[in-house]
Parts: sequence; C-alpha cells; structure tokens
Amino acid sequence: MAEATQSKHSIKTIFEWFTTTIGQIIVAIIVPLITGFVMIKGFIFLRDGNAPKYVIALVAIIWGVGGVALIYFVTNWLIEKLPPQWMARLQPFLFVGPAVVILSWYMAIPTIRTFILSLKDRNGELFVGLENYIAVFTQRIMTVAFRNNLLWIIFGATLSVIFGLLVAVLADRSRFEKFAKSMIFLPMAISFVGAGVIWNFIYEVKEAGSAQIGLLNAIWVGLGGQPQAWTAMLQPWNNLFLIIIVIWLQTGFAMVIFSAAIKGIPGELLEAARVDGATEVQVFFRIMIPYIMGTIITVTTTVVIFTLKIFDVVMVMTGGQFATHVIATQFYRQAFTNQNKGYASAIAIVLVLAVVPVMIYNLRQFAEEEAF
Repeated sequence: MAEATQSKHSIKTIFEWFTTTIGQIIVAIIVPLITGFVMIKGFIFLRDGNAPKYVIALVAIIWGVGGVALIYFVTNWLIEKLPPQWMARLQPFLFVGPAVVILSWYMAIPTIRTFILSLKDRNGELFVGLENYIAVFTQRIMTVAFRNNLLWIIFGATLSVIFGLLVAVLADRSRFEKFAKSMIFLPMAISFVGAGVIWNFIYEVKEAGSAQIGLLNAIWVGLGGQPQAWTAMLQPWNNLFLIIIVIWLQTGFAMVIFSAAIKGIPGELLEAARVDGATEVQVFFRIMIPYIMGTIITVTTTVVIFTLKIFDVVMVMTGGQFATHVIATQFYRQAFTNQNKGYASAIAIVLVLAVVPVMIYNLRQFAEEEAF
C-alpha cells in the first residue's frame, strides 16, 4: 500500500514538473511572438500609414519608447524564470546586447561592406584588388589631402589643447572665472556648419572698391592694406585660416575638461610647493601638468579624432578648392560627385584606419588610469 502511494506521488510530481516545464516553454515562445507581432505592426503603420502626421509622430514616440521598454521587460521576465546561475549569466547581456546589435548593424556591418566595395571598380561590380588603395596613396590630390590633415592635427589639435589649458589655469584664479569661461565655451553651442558661415562673413572679400568686406579685411584695410581673399591664398596660409575656426570651436571644450581636472588637484599640494619657494611657472610645469597628464592625453586624442574627420568647415568655407581639401572632402567628392564607389570606399577605409589607433590609445588611457 505504501509503495502504491509513493508511486502515485512520484507520478504526480513528474506530471506537475512536466506540465510546468511545458507551460514555461509555451509561454517563452508565445510572449516573444506576441511582442514581435506588436512591434512589426507598429513599424508597418509608421511606414505605410496614411494617418495625419501628428498621429504618426505620436505613435512613433509611443511605439519607439514603449516598444523598447516592452522588449526589455519581456526578455528580463523570461530570464528571471531560468535557474539562478543561468539568470546571473544572461542578465548582463540583456542590457549590453541591444547596444552591441545596434553598433554591429550600423557600424560593423557597413564597415565590412565598405571594405569589400573598396576592392571593386567605380561601379562596385568588378573586383580590382588593391588598385583603389594604390591610387589613394599615389595620386597627388590625395597626398595634398593627407598633408592638409596633418596640418590640421599639428596646428588645430595642438593649439586647441594649449589654449584650453592656458585659459583653464589663468581663469581658475580670476574673479571673472565664470564669465570668461562662459564666453570661451560659447562657440561649442554652434555647429561646425554654423561656424563656417560665421567665419565666411569674417573672411569675406568683395570686388575692388566695394564697401562690403568682412571684419578681418575691414581691420586690414584700416591698417593700410588691401582686401585679401584669406581662404584662397597660397599654401599653407589658407589652410591655417581655416584651422583658426576649429581652434575657436574646440578651445572651450578643452578648457572645461582641464578646468575640472585642475580643480581636482589637492590645494595642500600647491600651497606646499609655493611655501617651498616654487614660482607659478614651476608649479604649473612640475605639479599641475604631471598631475593632470591623463586628462591632457585624453583631450588631445579626442581633438585629434575631430581634426582627422574634419569635413564641415572645409566644405562650407572653400568646398575643398585652393588645395584646402582633406580626406573627408575627397571621400565626399569621389562618392557623390564622381560616382566612383570603389575609390571613395578606399578613402573611407583609410580614414577609419587613421582614426582607430587614436581611439584604441584613448581607451587604453581610460583603462590604465583615472583621467578625470
């Protein structure tokens, strides 16, 4: 009798486990399917819907934000149904996974496709091997672009960092610190295209005898000179006049980061150095600079990346004329003006390869020491 009861109990336990497991599997299949169906229907409505624009905009907001929240909620709910050890392993991927998928879809996959296209002809049909890369490094127009990018790095990035550091140090002890920093940081609120338009007015030059000249030419004429086409001058002067614009834009960025780093230096350390007889110059070079070296490297590499990818200012100011073109403007011309897909893709890959080492170095600096 006892054996029969025990047997019935075991069968009941197995049946309950079986039904529970089957139920969990069914729920794990049905719930994601329903979620996916809702997301797809929302996408179809946004793509093909004829509703008023404000309705579509409202649905896009609800569908976008609510859909992402729903996916996270459902996925997290399913993961929490798993055994604890599996839940602990999978939950981090729930939050990292979407970002990895998005980056892969919008960055990694296009990069691979661009590299494949760079090995083909101008129409993207016939395989030509490394011919496009050979052209990139041998054609004069590209050697000029490489030279100009080098000028942007040497003068643009370097001076932005130097001026940002000097302003941060000098303003730190001023009564007008907040006002001065606000004025210097203000250009950061302007886009690169907007800055190009503003400086076009400053550099503007009209026909001889015309009163419509830019601010710089007005000053130059007031000093007894003749109006100059500053961005059409001989090399390297026209490039330097363009580089001034990025220095104007990026100095505020560098200043804010350096200012935060300088305020993190212990005041006792600076006072001890001054008590020991160190001058302000010695304090700057022997205490401040070593203490914030991680920040300096980080800001420098960040600005270098900006200058390597420079496009907007050159395109707005000169369109790449007068030998002011850079790598990015050449890519644009080859891709959209000359319709040379293979050559343009090779230029894009070269630009990526130029930026990646700087980014890797930047990430290593973050990993090795606290930069801020």
